[in-house]
Amino acid sequence: MTGFFATADTETPVKPSLLRPLAIALCATAAADWLFYGHVIGISFAIFVLILIAFTLIANPHLATMPARLRASAVAAVAIAPAVTSINPASLACGVVGATIAVLMIVVPLQTKLQDRLWAARGLLIEGPFRLLPDLTRSSRGTLTTNMVVAWVVPVVLGTVFLALFASANPMIEHWLKAIDLSGGTTQLSLQRMLFWFVALSLVWPFVCVKLSTQRKTAEPQQEEASATDDAIDAALLQPSQLFGATAVFRSLVLFNLLFAVQTALDLLYLWASVTLPDGMTYAAYAHRGAYPLIVTALLAAGFILHASNVEQTPQRKRWGNLLIIIWTAQNLMLVLSSILRLDRYVEAYSLTYWRVAAFIWMGLVALGLVFILLRLVLRHSDQWLIRVNLIALAAVLYLCTFMNFAAIVADYNVSDCHEMGGKGPSLDTDYLVSLGSEAIPALDRFIAIGPDYRTPLKMKRENLAYEQRWALNSWQAWTIRSWRLQRYLARSTNVTKPVLQKNNRLDSPTTSIP
Repeated sequence: MTGFFATADTETPVKPSLLRPLAIALCATAAADWLFYGHVIGISFAIFVLILIAFTLIANPHLATMPARLRASAVAAVAIAPAVTSINPASLACGVVGATIAVLMIVVPLQTKLQDRLWAARGLLIEGPFRLLPDLTRSSRGTLTTNMVVAWVVPVVLGTVFLALFASANPMIEHWLKAIDLSGGTTQLSLQRMLFWFVALSLVWPFVCVKLSTQRKTAEPQQEEASATDDAIDAALLQPSQLFGATAVFRSLVLFNLLFAVQTALDLLYLWASVTLPDGMTYAAYAHRGAYPLIVTALLAAGFILHASNVEQTPQRKRWGNLLIIIWTAQNLMLVLSSILRLDRYVEAYSLTYWRVAAFIWMGLVALGLVFILLRLVLRHSDQWLIRVNLIALAAVLYLCTFMNFAAIVADYNVSDCHEMGGKGPSLDTDYLVSLGSEAIPALDRFIAIGPDYRTPLKMKRENLAYEQRWALNSWQAWTIRSWRLQRYLARSTNVTKPVLQKNNRLDSPTTSIP
């Protein structure tokens, strides 16, 4: 048998042979390589979902009745329909959820309770990708040896994820990784492709080698009684406590601190100290590539920090663990501050936009959240306190944002920083400036006033914006403080006459002039 499904009524799981499911999983991984590696995702996603479900049926024919297979096929067809139409985050999520539901319909009895089904889905999606190495080392039958391997799964997998994020964010790290030459003779191995195969095989493995449990593991004393049999030992080794326990957390903290130290050192050299970059690399490119991937890295790290701070450890390891957590949290805070500086450098070179303002605010919230995590660790507050202060900070920031005139801020910055005004930025993007609306008129007037070369055609566009503003405030019901201040500015500036309406003009106004 290639897998087993344990329920409350199942006595002892049947010990599976790993050769057949491993061969099927490798075939599925090869299919993923053929469909995804080096290609833009499209219809390939829907095809892979169908292949994955088909391989699940091939690997576990004893678990599915014909009605279950038909129901699973129907669910899969409905789930991949959005991905056939268009590829976007929603359609991808629909396909993943649909594939999970279809597999559960194959391997989970129909009468199983909803709570147990959700627990089985958790084991399939969350714990499942971490089962590959423990399952492959199961033949050793040594509990100590297997525990050591299992405890390395999380550090290695998450460490690889962090390394990949750093490589995408930092061209220096990417250059070092590309410099690794694994060629031998006429065969050349790609580190990136090897990583793709490992990740794909880990994701495919829980679907092919089905090994789910719809109920939580029993308490510690019951586990000790059950450890008399080999099958019970296998079940105990698959508990989340082995994957995310004290040993795995401690190893992860050591490895992650080393990885983050490399990134922090590079940022201190090239970003903060402005050391000359290698030939062919600009500060703008160095800054732009790192801003957003590093925020994703910090968010993943923050989630792991919260888990690590709640894991029970021995007194000696707890002292070192707490120190590693504090150091790593401080490194994450430095990472976010570097991301803010990267974005600032990039805005300085390529001007400001709404999305970049939002990125500044978001990065500030992430940095504040890491400060709160540090306070929680030092002051030993509860998770509820951490959630409460973060929600308060989020609500306060969103409330303050309602008073900010972001259009005027973006317009004023871009005009002040543009090349024509003597700033360090690029030439002003007048189309984007006009698209900001009437709030950009004061900044637009400053730009027009620097010389006659900029009066045409911006003068006409400026008059259109001013005319729209006056038309929008034709009644007292539309009055606001911000619009009143702009009206006062327009009243002090040059008189605005009605512009000549052209074909396809965006103005929708009456033909009479506004007094």
